Amino acid sequence: MMNRVTEEHLSTADFAASGERMEERREAMEERRETDGAGPLLPPDFVQELRGRWDRTQTGFVDEPRKAVQEADELVASAMKRMAESFAEARNNLERQWDRGDEVSTEDLRIALRKYRAFFQRLLTV
Repeated sequence: MMNRVTEEHLSTADFAASGERMEERREAMEERRETDGAGPLLPPDFVQELRGRWDRTQTGFVDEPRKAVQEADELVASAMKRMAESFAEARNNLERQWDRGDEVSTEDLRIALRKYRAFFQRLLTV
Protein backbone atom coordinates (compact mmCIF):
# COMPACT_ATOMS: atom_id res chain seq x y z
CA MET A 1 0.00 0.00 0.00
CA MET A 2 1.40 3.33 -1.00
CA ASN A 3 1.24 6.28 1.41
CA ARG A 4 0.12 9.38 -0.35
CA VAL A 5 0.59 12.81 1.01
CA THR A 6 -2.05 15.12 -0.29
CA GLU A 7 -1.28 18.77 -0.43
CA GLU A 8 -4.00 21.15 0.68
CA HIS A 9 -4.27 24.43 -1.14
CA LEU A 10 -4.80 27.06 1.53
CA SER A 11 -5.04 30.76 1.06
CA THR A 12 -4.69 33.67 3.43
CA ALA A 13 -8.49 33.98 3.29
CA ASP A 14 -8.73 30.44 4.69
CA PHE A 15 -6.48 31.41 7.59
CA ALA A 16 -8.42 34.62 8.22
CA ALA A 17 -11.75 32.77 8.22
CA SER A 18 -10.29 30.19 10.58
CA GLY A 19 -9.18 32.97 12.92
CA GLU A 20 -12.63 34.57 12.86
CA ARG A 21 -14.25 31.26 13.75
CA MET A 22 -11.77 30.83 16.60
CA GLU A 23 -12.61 34.32 17.89
CA GLU A 24 -16.35 33.59 17.67
CA ARG A 25 -15.83 30.35 19.61
CA ARG A 26 -13.75 32.15 22.22
CA GLU A 27 -16.42 34.84 22.66
CA ALA A 28 -19.17 32.20 22.94
CA MET A 29 -17.16 30.29 25.54
CA GLU A 30 -16.55 33.49 27.51
CA GLU A 31 -20.25 34.37 27.42
CA ARG A 32 -21.16 30.85 28.57
CA ARG A 33 -18.62 31.06 31.38
CA GLU A 34 -20.06 34.38 32.54
CA THR A 35 -23.61 33.06 32.44
CA ASP A 36 -22.88 29.61 33.86
CA GLY A 37 -20.75 30.97 36.67
CA ALA A 38 -23.63 32.98 38.07
CA GLY A 39 -25.63 29.92 39.07
CA PRO A 40 -29.28 29.17 38.54
CA LEU A 41 -31.80 31.98 38.37
CA LEU A 42 -34.35 30.06 40.43
CA PRO A 43 -34.01 27.53 43.24
CA PRO A 44 -34.05 23.92 41.96
CA ASP A 45 -37.10 22.92 44.03
CA PHE A 46 -39.08 25.86 42.65
CA VAL A 47 -37.99 24.97 39.11
CA GLN A 48 -39.13 21.39 39.66
CA GLU A 49 -42.49 22.63 40.91
CA LEU A 50 -42.88 24.90 37.88
CA ARG A 51 -42.01 22.08 35.49
CA GLY A 52 -44.65 19.86 37.08
CA ARG A 53 -47.24 22.60 36.85
CA TRP A 54 -46.22 23.23 33.23
CA ASP A 55 -46.67 19.56 32.33
CA ARG A 56 -50.16 19.57 33.84
CA THR A 57 -50.99 22.83 32.05
CA GLN A 58 -49.81 21.53 28.70
CA THR A 59 -51.70 18.28 29.13
CA GLY A 60 -54.84 20.20 30.07
CA PHE A 61 -54.73 22.21 26.85
CA VAL A 62 -56.55 19.45 24.98
CA ASP A 63 -59.63 19.67 27.18
CA GLU A 64 -59.49 23.32 28.22
CA PRO A 65 -57.26 25.45 25.97
CA ARG A 66 -58.33 28.77 27.44
CA LYS A 67 -57.63 27.62 30.99
CA ALA A 68 -54.25 26.24 29.89
CA VAL A 69 -53.22 29.60 28.46
CA GLN A 70 -54.31 31.36 31.64
CA GLU A 71 -52.30 28.86 33.72
CA ALA A 72 -49.27 29.34 31.45
CA ASP A 73 -49.48 33.09 32.03
CA GLU A 74 -49.65 32.50 35.78
CA LEU A 75 -46.58 30.23 35.61
CA VAL A 76 -44.57 32.87 33.75
CA ALA A 77 -45.71 35.56 36.20
CA SER A 78 -44.77 33.31 39.13
CA ALA A 79 -41.27 32.67 37.76
CA MET A 80 -40.72 36.37 37.04
CA LYS A 81 -41.96 37.33 40.51
CA ARG A 82 -39.62 34.82 42.17
CA MET A 83 -36.64 36.12 40.20
CA ALA A 84 -37.49 39.73 41.07
CA GLU A 85 -37.80 38.77 44.75
CA SER A 86 -34.42 37.08 44.63
CA PHE A 87 -32.73 40.17 43.19
CA ALA A 88 -34.57 42.44 45.63
CA GLU A 89 -33.46 40.28 48.57
CA ALA A 90 -29.82 40.43 47.48
CA ARG A 91 -30.05 44.20 47.04
CA ASN A 92 -31.73 44.61 50.43
CA ASN A 93 -28.96 42.59 52.11
CA LEU A 94 -26.35 44.94 50.64
CA GLU A 95 -28.36 48.01 51.62
CA ARG A 96 -28.73 46.76 55.22
CA GLN A 97 -24.96 46.41 55.42
CA TRP A 98 -24.53 49.96 54.11
CA ASP A 99 -27.17 51.31 56.52
CA ARG A 100 -25.36 49.72 59.49
CA GLY A 101 -22.19 51.41 58.29
CA ASP A 102 -20.63 48.08 57.42
CA GLU A 103 -18.12 48.08 54.64
CA VAL A 104 -19.34 45.95 51.75
CA SER A 105 -16.39 44.31 50.12
CA THR A 106 -15.58 44.91 46.50
CA GLU A 107 -15.79 41.14 46.06
CA ASP A 108 -19.41 41.09 47.33
CA LEU A 109 -20.26 43.91 44.95
CA ARG A 110 -18.48 42.15 42.09
CA ILE A 111 -20.52 39.00 42.72
CA ALA A 112 -23.74 41.02 42.82
CA LEU A 113 -22.90 42.79 39.58
CA ARG A 114 -21.93 39.49 37.99
CA LYS A 115 -25.35 38.04 38.85
CA TYR A 116 -27.07 41.07 37.34
CA ARG A 117 -24.91 40.83 34.21
CA ALA A 118 -25.59 37.11 33.82
CA PHE A 119 -29.32 37.65 34.16
CA PHE A 120 -29.26 40.59 31.79
CA GLN A 121 -27.32 38.58 29.19
CA ARG A 122 -29.77 35.68 29.50
CA LEU A 123 -32.69 38.06 29.18
CA LEU A 124 -31.31 39.59 25.99
CA THR A 125 -30.77 36.20 24.36
CA VAL A 126 -34.31 34.96 24.96
